[in-house]
Amino acid sequence: MQEQQEGQEPQPDQDSQNQDQTQVNSGLEFSNRIDLSKLRQAVDQVKTELGKVIIGQKEMIELLIISILADGHSLIEGVPGVAKTVTAKLLAKTMNVDFSRIQFTPDLMPSDILGTSIFNVKTSEFEFKKGPIFSNIILIDEINRAPAKTQAALFEAMAERQITIDGKEFEMQPPFLVFATQNPVEQEGTYRLPEAQLDRFLFKINVGYPNLEDEVKILESKHQQKNKNIETLVSSVLSAAQIAEYQNTIKDVIIEDNLIQYIAEIVNNTRTNANLYLGASPRASIAIMDASKALAAISGRDFVTPDDIKKVASPVMGHRIILTPEREMEGFTAEKVVQQIVESIEVPR
Repeated sequence: MQEQQEGQEPQPDQDSQNQDQTQVNSGLEFSNRIDLSKLRQAVDQVKTELGKVIIGQKEMIELLIISILADGHSLIEGVPGVAKTVTAKLLAKTMNVDFSRIQFTPDLMPSDILGTSIFNVKTSEFEFKKGPIFSNIILIDEINRAPAKTQAALFEAMAERQITIDGKEFEMQPPFLVFATQNPVEQEGTYRLPEAQLDRFLFKINVGYPNLEDEVKILESKHQQKNKNIETLVSSVLSAAQIAEYQNTIKDVIIEDNLIQYIAEIVNNTRTNANLYLGASPRASIAIMDASKALAAISGRDFVTPDDIKKVASPVMGHRIILTPEREMEGFTAEKVVQQIVESIEVPR
């Protein structure tokens, strides 16, 4: 064998090179079992468009995007003026689908949402005139300002993607997503959402005040925009077909059996927890699984990790559980109890 010249780097033999290349290729095959490149690119585009107007609120934006991919509705709660409505409206604008906004008020009737049958004189028959609920993205502003009968009009639409009027079923065209806002501050003319309706929301997203740095940026941005219409700054980057494609992609994300067991144990603990009067339903288990899949996908992974489950557990279950009166008086919050439950259960290895 020829001796290696002095100062020359040792060269690996051909077998080693082939072996290394095989390991790299097999690694790439493993990490790309599901092609997530288009999905991640679309998510980045949506975030870029929203970033032209919305400053901060990264968690709210991420959770709303996850809810779209997981095909679930979101309830956004926060004090007035923290960009709840604006963010939901602009997010809808990034999608090239039908959009409708409904302002809930105490005098709003179910027919104002669902539609009503009108007598046609020419045909001598009643014709159903569809209401604003027949859209792809529905923004309900101040959902807790409408009475129970109006809130109940949403039950069938949100759970089954259809409504029944005069014995006839009318299906909603996909995507069908409800973004609802509400004010947590007790005010005159508000009605608490019933548990059955809260359970139909995938997430309850709590929106707080911006920090000092973000608030300065908000003021600077508002000053620079002058009289510009902020809606014109945001462009549509997603079609209905793309949304449906990405929602199907999410369903293929891998979740191991031990993580399914982990989710079940977390949710089951809420039903026996001494701090809680009402635990989470099986719908919460499904919501955690779907949301954790979506989070994994936008993070560039085709498999769920325990951290994905931990991150979505609180927004999924915070509105589905009820504290005991004693814990409520002590200042406990639903989010704190969920955090304690998650920390008390052993993470699968």
